[in-house]
Amino acid sequence: MSFIVGIDGPAGSGKGTVTKIIANRLGLTNIDTGITYRCVALKCLKNQIKLEEKDKIINIANNINIVIDNRENSDIVHLDGEDVTQEIRSKEVTSIVSQISSIKEVRLAMVELQRKLAKGKDIIMEGRDICTYVFPNADVKIYLEASLEERANRRYKEMKDKGINISFEEVKHNIEMRDKNDKEKEIGALKLAQDSIVVDTTNKTISEVVEEIISIIKR
Repeated sequence: MSFIVGIDGPAGSGKGTVTKIIANRLGLTNIDTGITYRCVALKCLKNQIKLEEKDKIINIANNINIVIDNRENSDIVHLDGEDVTQEIRSKEVTSIVSQISSIKEVRLAMVELQRKLAKGKDIIMEGRDICTYVFPNADVKIYLEASLEERANRRYKEMKDKGINISFEEVKHNIEMRDKNDKEKEIGALKLAQDSIVVDTTNKTISEVVEEIISIIKR
């Protein structure tokens, strides 16, 4: 029997950061579901496949080879044998990943992959639909939220630190569009599970959020 902690929430709510810290603190395997969709998006870009070429995108999702090497401070991601850890976080990938993850067949293929990655392990998994669709029977369910302004600020700083040239307004607009798209997905839409515990991160430090969630897990 594996122990599963699911953390859902919109872009910029802090899921990725706190999940990695909690995984290290509690000895859980961290699986970032967003990585799988970003790999599909990156491969589409590399193959010059357009968003309207749905059949080609589905074919990539069904045949993609993704290996995630969990390290203490970061995940090393290999796509078809190539290290793409940095590439999957590019502005170009970010701009199309939500639309690609909205394709029903892509969603189904990636959920199957995510469940395989988690099989037989004590895990903490973050995404948009972990507690509602991927693992509806997770032992602990958390929903992180934060104001749009705060989420945009965080993502803007993150991208500037990585040398990505983008304006704050563009980041904010992208997050607004992603929120809308994530909430309207046919399968795996972003929503609050009935038994999830809500943690608002707007005015909290990373450390405060981590301690709050660890307290919930231990309870």
